[in-house]
Amino acid sequence: MAVEARIRELGSRHQSLDQQIQEEMRRPAADNDRLKDLKRQKLRLKEEMESLRERMH
Repeated sequence: MAVEARIRELGSRHQSLDQQIQEEMRRPAADNDRLKDLKRQKLRLKEEMESLRERMH
């Protein structure tokens, strides 16, 4: 159960990062360094979620 809770937590953070990315992209002068950092963080979370899911099965 703790693993499922961790996956949900990571999913929530992943969604939050996605929103931040969308907001940054809507800005007239988007900060490319910030976008790269947010996307990198989002990818790390996705990889961690996938890894946890694989361990559950």
